[in-house]
Amino acid sequence: MAEAYRVVVVEDDADVAFYTKTVLEKRGGCEVVTVADPSLARGIIAEFKPDVVVTDIEMPGLNGLELMAQIRSDQPGIPIVVMTAHISVDYAVGALNGQADEFLIKPISAADLVAAVMRLAADSRANRGGSGTRASVLAVGVHPDDVEIGVGGILAAHRAAGDTVTIVTLTRGNASAGSTNHQSESLAAAELIGARLFLEDIAESDISAGGSTADAIARAIAEVSPTVVYTHSAHDDSRANRAANEATLAVAASVPSVFAFQSPSSTVDFRPSKFVSIDGHTDTKLTLVAHFTSQADVRTYRDPELVLATARYWGRFGGGTSVEPLEVLREAAPAAAVADAEPAVVTLGA
Repeated sequence: MAEAYRVVVVEDDADVAFYTKTVLEKRGGCEVVTVADPSLARGIIAEFKPDVVVTDIEMPGLNGLELMAQIRSDQPGIPIVVMTAHISVDYAVGALNGQADEFLIKPISAADLVAAVMRLAADSRANRGGSGTRASVLAVGVHPDDVEIGVGGILAAHRAAGDTVTIVTLTRGNASAGSTNHQSESLAAAELIGARLFLEDIAESDISAGGSTADAIARAIAEVSPTVVYTHSAHDDSRANRAANEATLAVAASVPSVFAFQSPSSTVDFRPSKFVSIDGHTDTKLTLVAHFTSQADVRTYRDPELVLATARYWGRFGGGTSVEPLEVLREAAPAAAVADAEPAVVTLGA
């Protein structure tokens, strides 16, 4: 019989702590330790060596975001679930930027709690086991919705194959066009496929091949150790998108495979040589794109018919009925996740 998953719950409210512990023990079969004083959590986590940490945000002395920073410094591989009764965007953005793996709003259903903890615990065990069969995927986009438009289907396929997915969004959108909405939309889209989100706040005019742009991407790479990176193409009308491409290549030298995706501003010089089937994941892609409604009337490229038509167009080059195209910037030797073919087609989860 497999060893029970080990969970540390950091919660100063005794009733919530008891509920969380009971649900995880009775329904998940977990071994659970509760900590009422967050200042003691660091030592208990080091001693107990949990598969997952579940923490509240608002606690006396040391809040959940500060505790997450400590945990990430000590043991960056431990998944963290954040619980809060506050549903404001600022809390959600703070939690995700603090590198939480899951964000749950109180009151939390037993089913949602168990599902999140069991999924993250399984991932944690698998990663520590070093099986090498799962990819760590990082997707870099300048604007909210860039990644979802470019590789939303691919990311959904990665998650379905059991790979971990992290999204870096470098800006929070145009303040005059609903940046607060873009923040909540980005969070909801990431949650849909179970991806981590690094939501940065760099002004688009400051996106460059170095500086804060490269630093943000480098932090994400150091945190998740990706084996595959997706980023913007150099063949793009947007200066910021081209700069993101340069910054990614500059800091991703250790990543085995790096690909560039097509954005709505890609030029005719975008020349893909990999064609990834997203058959079975087109509905998820459409749902991801549909989250970004704040500028739907002026961003016609989000139209579902156009999204599907574009995927169907690229399908003519092989791989499936619906396809997302990629330029190969660097590719590791053929492995389980990549099948050589002509035309080249990426097979996920093989």
